Amino acid sequence: MSLKSKLHDLKEKYKGKKMAPAFNALHTFLYLPNEVTHNGTHIKAADDLKRTMNTVIMALVPCLIFGMYNAGYQHYLAQGMIESANGFLGASFWTIDNLLIGAWTILPLVAVSYGVGLAVEFLFAVIKGHEVEEGYLVTGMLVPLIVPVDIPLWMLAVAVIFGVVIGKEVFGGTGMNILNPALTIRAFLFFAYPTWMSGDKVWVHGAVERDQMIAAGQSNLDAISGETILGSYAQNSTVAYDYWDMFWGLIPGSVGETSKFLIIIGALFLIFTKIGSWRIMLSTVVGALVMGLIFNGVVDAGIITDSSKFYGLMSVPFWQHLIIGSILFGAVFMATDPVTASQTNKGKWIYGFLIGFISIMIRVFNPAYPEGVFLAILLMNVFAPTIDHYVVQGNVKKRMKRLKVKAA
Repeated sequence: MSLKSKLHDLKEKYKGKKMAPAFNALHTFLYLPNEVTHNGTHIKAADDLKRTMNTVIMALVPCLIFGMYNAGYQHYLAQGMIESANGFLGASFWTIDNLLIGAWTILPLVAVSYGVGLAVEFLFAVIKGHEVEEGYLVTGMLVPLIVPVDIPLWMLAVAVIFGVVIGKEVFGGTGMNILNPALTIRAFLFFAYPTWMSGDKVWVHGAVERDQMIAAGQSNLDAISGETILGSYAQNSTVAYDYWDMFWGLIPGSVGETSKFLIIIGALFLIFTKIGSWRIMLSTVVGALVMGLIFNGVVDAGIITDSSKFYGLMSVPFWQHLIIGSILFGAVFMATDPVTASQTNKGKWIYGFLIGFISIMIRVFNPAYPEGVFLAILLMNVFAPTIDHYVVQGNVKKRMKRLKVKAA
């Protein structure tokens, strides 16, 4: 008997029972649903929500694989075991040792994210008696990509439970939440465990453990510094990475945010498959560039001098903001969330522009944590319905004026 037949028999066996949603979710994840509509007008299409979610995951997989290599590369680079001059195309990057170190640290994050998140989804589905929703398929992949490599697994598990329950289920589940669940998890981690989410130790595998050993007198080795580019600029320090390192992703940072090249490839894939909104992506980039230009103008005018704590990030060339930090990752994979983003075309332009604009503003004015993308997106998630409301009302008023003119 085939797997499909076995799953179908289990589905029929548990039909109408408490555990039916769990078996239905497994069956429809592997195979197309066999339910058909009997009346009304419906759009005929080969895809469904699960397939849409899987398309986004396909766009994220290259970032995940690269993140594994980069985690190992940054680990060995910080220990002085390899030379940074070899770069992206060098043999020292694409070694099995880098991949093994990265997989050892990152795959457990993926397992915990999916295991805990889907367990909560299944639990709510069984208790409430509805089908398991597919929204967490993408969230489960996003979460490991937006956290430091060495974050304790129990912290991640607690944050995932909080994000799924408080960020989504209390609002009614997938399609009803007002905040991006992955960013809700990220925000919980940052505010609940800030020492594990910022600083110059959390971005390189082994740096925190080694620092603790040195502090306890158990090691005579030098401490590892894994400070990100944003952290260096915030401290008005010299940045040790060139622009190509930033673009290809040979820098410390969250797992999925470093390679801007792969993020752009993912963006093109989502636009081509009509899953992601190019309006939101483009307007977010424009908003970031405009805010960067404003800050550059302030520096050029002499209003801010190099003695100011804001000078480092204000003086960054406006275009460079796109290749440092997570602004591109947020624009492509976070801001475009169809549930929490604006729905109208004009609203998408406004929504995306404000995300980019506010992200750079927070990045510059918050030296303690110089990255404002997740805060900006969560803020605009809240205002997205308001933006759409005024866009719709504006269109209604224009139509009413046209009707009055015709009537006259």
